[in-house]
Amino acid sequence: MVRLTAPFGFTPWPVSVFITATYVALLVALVSLHNVVPHAPKKEAPLAGVNMTEAWRDLQHLSGGFHPYNSRRNDEVRDWLLLRIEAILARNNATWDAPLDHAVPSSLADSSVHIYNDLTTNLTFSSRDSDLSVAYTGTNIIVYIRGTEDGKPDGKAPVLVNAHYDSVPSGYGATDDGVGVITVLQLISYFSAPGHQPKRGVMALLNNGEEDYLNGAYAFSQSPLSKLPHTFLNLEGAGAGGRAVLFRSTDTEVTKFYKKSPHPFGTVISADGFKRHLVRSDTDYTVFHGELGMRGLDVAFMEPRARYHTIEDSTRFTSVNSIWHMLSAAVATMDGLTSDTSSSFDGEPAVAGGVSSGTGSDGVWFDLFGQSFAVFKLHTLFAISVTLLVVTPLILIALTVILAKCDKLYLFSGKKLSPEGDIVHLNGWRGFFRFPITVTVASAAVVGLGFLLAKINPYIVYSSEYAVWSMMITAWTFVAWFLSRGADAMRPSALHRTYALIWLYIFAYAILAADAVAQNNFKLAGGYFLVIYFAAVFTALFIGYLELFALAKKSDYLEELARDSTDGSTILRAGSETVSPPRTSSGISDGGRRRDAEDDDAGERTSLLRGDRHRTYAGYHSYSRSVEDSQLDLDCNVPRTWPKPYAAEQGWSGHLLSWIWLLQFLVLGPVPIIFLTQVGLFTTAALNQTPSDGSSVLTIYLAFAIISVLLLIPILPFLHRFAYTLPALLFLVCIATTLYNLVAFPFSAQSRLKVYFIQRVNFDTGSNEVSLTGLSPYVEDIIKTIPSAAGQHLVCSGPDYSARSGLTKCAWEGIPPNIGNGTKLPGAAPPLERYTGLVEYNVTRVANSTRAVFHISGQDTRACRLLFDRPIKDFTVAGFASDPRFPRVGRKGCSSIRLWNREWGAGWTVDVEWEGEGGLDGRVVCLWSDANDPATIPALAEVQHYMPVWSIPTKLSDGLVEGFKVFKV
Repeated sequence: MVRLTAPFGFTPWPVSVFITATYVALLVALVSLHNVVPHAPKKEAPLAGVNMTEAWRDLQHLSGGFHPYNSRRNDEVRDWLLLRIEAILARNNATWDAPLDHAVPSSLADSSVHIYNDLTTNLTFSSRDSDLSVAYTGTNIIVYIRGTEDGKPDGKAPVLVNAHYDSVPSGYGATDDGVGVITVLQLISYFSAPGHQPKRGVMALLNNGEEDYLNGAYAFSQSPLSKLPHTFLNLEGAGAGGRAVLFRSTDTEVTKFYKKSPHPFGTVISADGFKRHLVRSDTDYTVFHGELGMRGLDVAFMEPRARYHTIEDSTRFTSVNSIWHMLSAAVATMDGLTSDTSSSFDGEPAVAGGVSSGTGSDGVWFDLFGQSFAVFKLHTLFAISVTLLVVTPLILIALTVILAKCDKLYLFSGKKLSPEGDIVHLNGWRGFFRFPITVTVASAAVVGLGFLLAKINPYIVYSSEYAVWSMMITAWTFVAWFLSRGADAMRPSALHRTYALIWLYIFAYAILAADAVAQNNFKLAGGYFLVIYFAAVFTALFIGYLELFALAKKSDYLEELARDSTDGSTILRAGSETVSPPRTSSGISDGGRRRDAEDDDAGERTSLLRGDRHRTYAGYHSYSRSVEDSQLDLDCNVPRTWPKPYAAEQGWSGHLLSWIWLLQFLVLGPVPIIFLTQVGLFTTAALNQTPSDGSSVLTIYLAFAIISVLLLIPILPFLHRFAYTLPALLFLVCIATTLYNLVAFPFSAQSRLKVYFIQRVNFDTGSNEVSLTGLSPYVEDIIKTIPSAAGQHLVCSGPDYSARSGLTKCAWEGIPPNIGNGTKLPGAAPPLERYTGLVEYNVTRVANSTRAVFHISGQDTRACRLLFDRPIKDFTVAGFASDPRFPRVGRKGCSSIRLWNREWGAGWTVDVEWEGEGGLDGRVVCLWSDANDPATIPALAEVQHYMPVWSIPTKLSDGLVEGFKVFKV
């Protein structure tokens, strides 16, 4: 029996090997899964109508240059998209109308496919909580593929799939949102291929202007076609390559269709981050769901963030595998949504945050190893949480009562009287307080390391996130082992595992109770892993309680000790020493040890303390007892016929099952490892490179520390049995990674520090300011490498935008831009002559009123702004529509009007109204965003050429150059 159980016994090497192998195997698998994109099929056409070679070539063409809304190449991309759509439809022998400039729903019955080149919609709008307003003219492309249910009396609403075809002026847009656009093109091909006509119609929207203020999605709201779909799939990008993640979902019902993806990836935690406004960026999902009331999904690439909105967002840093990952998920999701003929999605869409008859239920969802996907209702999670919180304490109380009735409750046991009236110390409390002390000290060490990094080398997590993880994991493990092992050496306890699990249960119970409140009151589902965590802890503790039934009754134990003491056979085990019991007539005890000669005459009734008036037993407890006291301290006494306990643990513990620990670990360990590692990797990808945006680094380190503690606590019940070799190795790793994290340079060529570029020119004075906004002191170091800044006094201050709080802006007199339609002027030209005619405006105040009319135009641009020194009350833009669903001015008034026009140099007429006495001061600003020719914005080209390899520029605002004039009304 010993041989069979020894490989799984609760001894140092089995414990060390099994736990280490489990953690290493799962961590390696999960990290690999997170970082390696599933391979695309080897077939060029894995699905009918889908061609991966064509998709890759289309992506290369689309991302061959910068194509923001305010660039000539943006128009070229739109024209190219229309040609590609027609070529795809022609290849599939589909019939379609010539592109229309206005969407008319009544025309949907004519052809199988309709193309709308929307050059008519426009809108003025504002966010309700913002002081920024927008006047925008759209250039969206809409393709409608008729469904077999179209035209029937009970015809089903179509499904919208969306991507935006504009990029930022500082990035090529391969992932943001080139892969999304290519996926939409392939979906058009898939659903227009012979035999693939959907039951519900497919509305493919390629919108323009998402990067500027979700403008394209707002413009779509003005199309009559926007009233048709009730469900949507939004495709986005916020990185460069990798896996496409399910960012958000409106409800459980639509999420179930994503479940059919061949490689689903994502967690509801990201949705909670958006819901609690922890994520600074946004997508068109907000408009489709929040403003138009549709139900749908938000799928996007999310890492690495260092390449987001930079020139590294190119095909060089993505792959066919990434295209396939998004495309395969989109095909599966759209197949499911368009094939559903139930009435679940046919309720009228909610508007402006209202509730529709088609509103779904709050959901919980997460992937498992990127291969399967769990999705269920939040109500179900809450019911499970409440059930666990109510039922599990009752079960444990019941087991405690049963153990007490069976006289086997050694937990919390102190002294007992033997049948002869002697005091027996069961030491059932021993080890009870180790868990909270160990967890507190080990966790404090990890948090302390986080504070140390935040103080000395705060941005190391930007490029060396796994070194930070290694430091925290090894630090916690070593400190916890050192304390646990030391306590076990000083006061061995057979109940250490059970007590640790009891404390872990209490800890998990408190967390789950808080999470249940968040589920019910705030509709937050991201704590699903805490429910799983708690269930695993309870199951392990339940097994521990069942193990206690293997113990003998306490009364039997005491009687056995008394019987052995009367026949002279009891072995007294105190610490590491064994004190021999009285001899038998042969002079040898049953344990094989000689007795003293003076004990030759011992009889059945002879006391174990016979002889000396005081006898002392040294060990973990040193004590002496007097014969007259008639007391017997039987610490670790082992009855003669009972199995011996491990080492110097309590004598009654020999009946405990040596292998039960493995069952407990298999319940407690792998499940939390899987879920917490996935949460940790997702958190890493979402947070580690956000300091360049101005986010707090301490928050990142605290998040890492919390996840590290949750990940490692499940090994604490077993950690005291670890062989010292592994903790010693972990200690060396901890020292090495800590030193590296404290002294290593935080950025690299693979993880470049993003700095925000803007050039501002005062057309009244000719002054020209180039600035970079970024982390100090690194932004100053970058500027030192720029030739035009050499010898200049840098003016450093806080950032221009609150969204970049935490960063530093440094400015210098830079190289003048060559903007406008005129001939490129030499650098020696007088400043005012260089900028003549680039911004024109006049303003007229309406007599006896607080109103004024502005006429604004800019040369070679279709983006200008009106900035006011104090918020205005209201405004209108001639020729632009208003929509009662979207206020023109938010609750805070309007301090800025962003003006966009699809025609180059067309201009705007703006009527503004303000409150209070006096006039109105401010600036008229126009933007230039086209950097495809480096000579146009030489200051940006200079920064890109000379800045260190560990840094990279991105845009600060919608334009790269802002030229302005001051006005007074």
